[in-house]
Amino acid sequence: MEEKELKAKDIPMGYALCFNDACKRKDTCMHYLAQVLTSHQDQHIGQAIYPTAWQKGDCPCYCEKKLIKKAWGFSNLYDNVPRHKIAEARQCVRSYFSAGMGPYYRVHHGENMLSPKQQDDIMQILSQFGSTEGIQFDHYETDWDFG
Repeated sequence: MEEKELKAKDIPMGYALCFNDACKRKDTCMHYLAQVLTSHQDQHIGQAIYPTAWQKGDCPCYCEKKLIKKAWGFSNLYDNVPRHKIAEARQCVRSYFSAGMGPYYRVHHGENMLSPKQQDDIMQILSQFGSTEGIQFDHYETDWDFG
């Protein structure tokens, strides 16, 4: 994947920060790096990883610093679905988001992006209605994985 610099503006609002300077994996953990990048901001409260998470050199909250391929846009998603099944397929994909139509449309218009797992889940749903061969989301972007 392409090289991309992690910046403070990339950190999602409310992302849990880690302040454990003694952690051996801090240089590759998104929670610690997020804290380093946002430490200059005038923020006094927020989500944090507690020191008790770190047990015997291991942390269950560790999130590896890595880039992933995110996607958005559903314009061609239903191309292989038989015409009489498109409404049902679309309803199943909308139901995947389980919070009404808002999240579906935010992903469709690129306000939110799908993780690789979400992309696979949606393709699995569509496979119930026809072949997913050649089906792609409208746009793809390399972005940071915040777990």
